[in-house]
Amino acid sequence: MTRNYNDPEYKQWRKKIYARDKYRCQWPGCIQKKKLQAHHILRWADFPGLRYHINNGITLCKDHHRFITNNENAYINFFNRIISQK
Repeated sequence: MTRNYNDPEYKQWRKKIYARDKYRCQWPGCIQKKKLQAHHILRWADFPGLRYHINNGITLCKDHHRFITNNENAYINFFNRIISQK
């Protein structure tokens, strides 16, 4: 299934992630509040049942999202620890 960024359910998921994370990047020490992206902790393609689960998302700035690209699995536990503190 191809991701549709305009899908109302996807847009609602993003809004929930941003609101929970107070509209700022959750990378430790980052204070970025612009160029935010909602990142799926467990991959969209691999976990269809978790696509819209709020605990499967975290707000990252564009730079930190790009930083983890192609190495997402290495950050699953890291992001889950951040989310569990909310």
